[in-house]
Amino acid sequence: MATVNLTMDTFEKTITDGGIVLIDYWAEWCGPCRQFGPTFEAASEKHTDITFAKVDTEAEREIAGGMGIQSIPTLMAFKDGVGVFSQAGALPPATLDDLIEQVRGLDMTAVHEQIAAEEKALRDAQQAEQATQSASSAESEQPADAETDDALDSAARTES
Repeated sequence: MATVNLTMDTFEKTITDGGIVLIDYWAEWCGPCRQFGPTFEAASEKHTDITFAKVDTEAEREIAGGMGIQSIPTLMAFKDGVGVFSQAGALPPATLDDLIEQVRGLDMTAVHEQIAAEEKALRDAQQAEQATQSASSAESEQPADAETDDALDSAARTES
């Protein structure tokens, strides 16, 4: 299977259609990108059950920015609509084949459970932070303690 070029119009649908999608973020002027291109293309011919896609970061800056691409080439892998791998740099053919087999072997039920656990931990941490901020705010709004009140009263009497 040949690679497909992704645009803003095709990006999300390609990822969410299911299965495994490998995306090569590249640019014409990038030497390592040009070196990795034939490896990526050869893998697409070898693994015809996988969608191999390319994003030209110069033409599709919005996609690259939205996906947090900071250097190229970057390879991302999605399985069943979930991002499961991202790495900058050109991979050698054997490493790319190994990655493909690892993605194939992923237990997506376990991946979804891990994502849910991480999201819950994040929500719990945010709630704890909000509770701490609320408590700090409430404490700063409390009237001064009795000792401070007495000192202020005493100071006021000596001024009069």
